Amino acid sequence: MTINDENIIRQPVGGPPTGKTSLDMEGLSWILFGHAAFQYLNAASELGLYELLEASPGLTQPEIAAELGLAERASSILLLGTTALGTLEVEDGHYRLSQVIADLIKTPDWQRFKDTVAFEQYIVYEGQLDFADSLRTNTNVGLRRIRGTGSDLYHRFSQNPHMESVFYRYMRSWSELANQQLIEKLDWSHTRRLLDCGGGDAVNSIALAKANENLEATVLEIPATVGITESKIAEAGLSDRISVRPVDIHTEEFPSGYDTILFAHQLVIWTPEENTQLLRKAYEALPEGGMVVIFNSMSNDAGDGPVVAALDSVYFASLPAEGGMIYPWATHEECLQKAGFTSCERIPFSGWTPHGAIVAVKQGTNGQS
Repeated sequence: MTINDENIIRQPVGGPPTGKTSLDMEGLSWILFGHAAFQYLNAASELGLYELLEASPGLTQPEIAAELGLAERASSILLLGTTALGTLEVEDGHYRLSQVIADLIKTPDWQRFKDTVAFEQYIVYEGQLDFADSLRTNTNVGLRRIRGTGSDLYHRFSQNPHMESVFYRYMRSWSELANQQLIEKLDWSHTRRLLDCGGGDAVNSIALAKANENLEATVLEIPATVGITESKIAEAGLSDRISVRPVDIHTEEFPSGYDTILFAHQLVIWTPEENTQLLRKAYEALPEGGMVVIFNSMSNDAGDGPVVAALDSVYFASLPAEGGMIYPWATHEECLQKAGFTSCERIPFSGWTPHGAIVAVKQGTNGQS
């Protein structure tokens, strides 16, 4: 596996401050009223404004109001915000999509983007009110706003069906935004049996199995999620190659007999100490030459971005579990080394999400894999 310039994560240009240039009052206003900016995006997404203008560009405010069933004042507010924020453009009273929305809405990533908006609105938003307290106490204070008694967000989903549905749609979409690169940029030719730890609804196992006909997978998930996972596997027609095993990955040992162990969007949830323990169990379960893959968002080792990694860390600090953030690459590498892995390779992904992968191989006693 090699890294080239095409794999470098790009920073967005224009719009809100990225942290790479001096902050002015306009940039500071983006931060100050950032909660309101998001609400415009969510409202436009829920009301179907962008799809309307994709189908009928050039509509006027009264026409948009009529199509969306909004009063004049309500449509004025919506169009003021979505235009001022740059998601729409207006000329002589006729509205059309900005170029970034016009390009995105034509792709399969549009629905994935909307699933992410819904995740922010219905799961993340309220819990982030406790961000400052979460930092003060170094724990996920925002979980108190989620109905239920489970020790973390995931164990409370069964008591919040709408939230559970939104979450798994989002996680599938968030994975799909990058897992094609997971398939293309990593060498899976030696993987025959994959252990997908905390694999959710099997989105990554399904993608890998479809791309590698000799690959079989087992998804480890909490018991409450098994039904969802089995349903998605059946929908994909892969029940003969992908199975689900109810396991608490923190308290139970990992099964042996797998040549690759995948942690997809798992190690951003827990503390480095917990991650080291999970990776140590992976090391012990793997044969010599076995591979562990960490696949999730990454932040820079310098601690200065990318912006999406910084913003996403508010969620992990406030809500899902007692530890977690979008860690720097080096933090994952340190955990791998403490777990017994002696070398690893970084594989950055391209795109607007800060995804990447780290691959480590269990070396033999003579240093050979």
